[in-house]
Amino acid sequence: MKKLYLQIGFLATLFLSTTTAQSQTKISGTVSDEKGEGLAGVNLIIKGRVIGTVTDLNGKFNLTVNDNPPMTLVASFIGYRTQEIKIENANVTSISLKMEEESLLGQEVVISASRVEERIMESPVAIEKMDILAVQNTPADNYYKGLANLKGVDVTSSSINFQIINTRGFGSTGNTRFVQLTDGMDTQAPALNFPIGNLNGPSELDVESLELIPGASSALYGPNAFNGILLVNSKSAFDYQGLSAFAKTGINHVGSEADDEMSPMWEGAIRYAKSFNNKFAFKINGAYMRANDWNGTSSVDREIARTPADANGTPLYNLTDGSHNPGADRLHYMGDEAAINLAIFPLSSSWKTFASTSSPYYNNIFQPGLSALDYGNAGDLPSQVVSLTPYLEKHLISYDAKNIKANVGLYYRLNDKVEASYLYNAGFGTSIYTGAQRYSLLDFGIQQHRLQLRGDNFYVRAYTTIENSGDSYITEFLGKRVNDLAVNAANPLFNDVSGYLATYGTEYLRYLFAQGLQPGQINSLTDAELQILTGMGKTAIQEGAHNFARDQVDNGNTNLANGPVRAGMHLDPTSDTFKQIKDKASVGTIPNGPKFSDHTRMYHAEAQYDFKNQIKFMELQAGGSYRQYDLRSDGTIFDDKTNPVTITEFGAYAQFGKWLGERKVKLSGSGRYDKNLNFKGRFNPRISALWKINENHNFRLSYQTGFRIPSTQGQHIDLSIISARLLGGLPRYEEKYNLIRESATGQNLSFEGFSVQNYSTAVFNSGTTTAAIFDPNNVKELQKFEWTPVKPEGVQNIEVGYKSLIDNRLLIDLNYYYNIYNDFITQVRVRIADQFTNDASMTGIPGYSYNPDPALNGTPNYATILNGTAVGINTAGQVIGNTAQIYTNFTEQVTGQGFVAGLTYSFLKGYTLGGNYNYNVLIVKPDPSKFLTEFNTPAHKTNITFGNRKLTDKMGFSVTYRWQAEFEWQSSFTIPANGYVPAYSTADAQISYKLSGMKSMLKIGGSNILNKMYNQSLGGPNIGAIYYVSLTFDELMR
Repeated sequence: MKKLYLQIGFLATLFLSTTTAQSQTKISGTVSDEKGEGLAGVNLIIKGRVIGTVTDLNGKFNLTVNDNPPMTLVASFIGYRTQEIKIENANVTSISLKMEEESLLGQEVVISASRVEERIMESPVAIEKMDILAVQNTPADNYYKGLANLKGVDVTSSSINFQIINTRGFGSTGNTRFVQLTDGMDTQAPALNFPIGNLNGPSELDVESLELIPGASSALYGPNAFNGILLVNSKSAFDYQGLSAFAKTGINHVGSEADDEMSPMWEGAIRYAKSFNNKFAFKINGAYMRANDWNGTSSVDREIARTPADANGTPLYNLTDGSHNPGADRLHYMGDEAAINLAIFPLSSSWKTFASTSSPYYNNIFQPGLSALDYGNAGDLPSQVVSLTPYLEKHLISYDAKNIKANVGLYYRLNDKVEASYLYNAGFGTSIYTGAQRYSLLDFGIQQHRLQLRGDNFYVRAYTTIENSGDSYITEFLGKRVNDLAVNAANPLFNDVSGYLATYGTEYLRYLFAQGLQPGQINSLTDAELQILTGMGKTAIQEGAHNFARDQVDNGNTNLANGPVRAGMHLDPTSDTFKQIKDKASVGTIPNGPKFSDHTRMYHAEAQYDFKNQIKFMELQAGGSYRQYDLRSDGTIFDDKTNPVTITEFGAYAQFGKWLGERKVKLSGSGRYDKNLNFKGRFNPRISALWKINENHNFRLSYQTGFRIPSTQGQHIDLSIISARLLGGLPRYEEKYNLIRESATGQNLSFEGFSVQNYSTAVFNSGTTTAAIFDPNNVKELQKFEWTPVKPEGVQNIEVGYKSLIDNRLLIDLNYYYNIYNDFITQVRVRIADQFTNDASMTGIPGYSYNPDPALNGTPNYATILNGTAVGINTAGQVIGNTAQIYTNFTEQVTGQGFVAGLTYSFLKGYTLGGNYNYNVLIVKPDPSKFLTEFNTPAHKTNITFGNRKLTDKMGFSVTYRWQAEFEWQSSFTIPANGYVPAYSTADAQISYKLSGMKSMLKIGGSNILNKMYNQSLGGPNIGAIYYVSLTFDELMR
């Protein structure tokens, strides 16, 4: 990449050295508004060149062009009609230009739809745009959240300062199917794979526009533009000069339903830009925000299916913690991920030793000749899963959300036709990201450097993205480490949570002994007999045993009748002991601690050339790109501890367009070829037709394809999550851990994960005996694990649209799409059984179970798949563990469709009323037991906006109402239970007042002003109202 930067620098020097003295044209004048007052900040540029200037505080301008006339001067200012002035003489000094205000309905110019400038009315595909005025007047508390008001856009919040954008289905909290570019730079975190969006995007002072294309866009933008693309464009230092700043304060967590105390919010930004002789310009931006984040408080139980219930599905127990499920795994409760079926303990040799002995820390000999093991061997432990008592998320995660952003831009015009620039974008701070777990992005950082050469008909750019995980950690891992240390402090015999679960089992059996039951009687006696003996039936006894065991393990033992005095294994989260253990548990990286260490980098270069100066009968553009990922996780995410891992991609594209019949019909087409190091090349076409009934009415039809290359994690992740190891879908990872395994006698040892779950349930329900483990009726539940290496997923898209502007007041925009999806990227789980061997010398070797019976030699030991541990490599280089989750593809075809309707009406005196309706559904869905589509999108959604930015010369306002229907949410964070996101509605509003004497704008507003708590995703935070007041200063404001 260094060579690439040097080459660009050499090219810039070449342009500079070849610039020679030319004839000059001098242009000067004044630009005013309809009242004759000078307009500051009007952009004036020579058409077909990069040279230009802006008007000063009095509306005056001067411009020198190194060329002879004729030429065309273009004057533009947001909210005013763009004008062109023909320059015929070499010295024009008396231009007096009066700008006319106009409605922008249908007049916006966009770039992203075709990678060249065109009127939005002539775009070949659906496209949305927010300009400076829309950014300034959004009633949302920031412009990024304001994107939710655009047609077809879904926004999901993981944190108060971290929103994920999506269109046309498959929403998620870390969307890898939707590309986000800031000034042409991909904002995806190269290792964590989510787009960081507004964590390092421009502040509202520096953003010029946002353009969004819903749907497949790979024909122009390459891999991963599967569901759409968002382009955020910042302001040029040449075009937007001067000092501006804003300060905002507000409150959240308001009202009695809030999940935290009312908290202040702070945000501020400053921007300064200056141009020197229209030759060199610079800008510098800084922004800061801080707030008490929205809390995650969901008690939805992922493992609700574990709940012990009767034949009618009624829960058997009412436990003292208020639940019915002793094996619960709740979304925002941390530490209860560790669990075990009690019935498995009698199969464990280590538990047998523990259950039949005593020490200064425990006594499992209930009376001489009678121990917990006797009860366990009698089958008194029920086939019920128990989990650790969890901590609330707020006790382990950081809700201190903050964000620091910096931006520097340097611009140099090598001549009137070529501009060189350097951009630096950086974002640092603390946020929360929801993936397969809840990630606390503590002091996380992303930096980007960009070099670019551009002209009116070309650009060449190169940039790098540098990721720094800081002190980020996985919250569930921190919860486990806290439990590990608490267990060890209570009983040094144990080093981790297995001690909690083992002790739970023995304490459960102690309760049976205390009720006067002998081993086996809980199952052999009738309820009537149990009532006579204990005063309780079987269910009540088991409920009591669970409550007793939970209390004894959590709080410790102070009753000598129950054994030695022992500290509890669950800590008071407000205690100093908890704080000390939490601090200790926070140290270290995976697998020894909760943190992940990542400094992954991504390098990218691309270029495009427009042949408009060489070819007149048609439009033609061509371009290409090259990208390289340099994975640097130090072995905490990827298998890159000792051997560096790099991924390279390249692509090339071409696009043509041709107007027919006096600009009545436009045919256009594009094609792009992309090749990734690890996958076959892909060609993606786009063909479109636009029919203009008249200047402001058109129909459009397009066909295009898109694809997504497996992410860096989808290719190379190698991460233990305790109960399994997450693996990339390349062949090297299956081979590394020998996942598809046969015994010495050719019998299958690798079994598909869902089938193992069904098998385990059958065994546990049969008493977990040796007979049950090898019962052919139970074994037949097992299915052989089959796997194919991961490959890109694809989509085919057909789109029909209509757009009309009636009387320059009513804008109608209709769009229908039909999608065909193939080869969805997914993950599958495998569990591997040991094989029996009668060779005593193989004892202790991973993957083998010794049994002297020669008839069992080479057969699977099914007992070893009843509990899962992550596969790994020990110090001897041997594969250990038995469970992995590896990327692959779902091969069945899925189809979906959607419709969007938008109406915007511009009334007299500047009032605007707009609304849109969005419909998205899957038509052909896969069997959810085979594949989770994670469509995660409401079928019905609507937005209504009303406002007037110039209610008076000083005052403006805007109001937005949003509603969406209930929808199902599926994700790796919520499985296996998943669930529904309830329907909700919100209203945002703002009032602005211009303080002309201070050159400032005062804005008072609120998001979700009715303060109705809602969730945008299952497992997401509870979102309430934000009320704010802001003051924005701009030295060019009149």
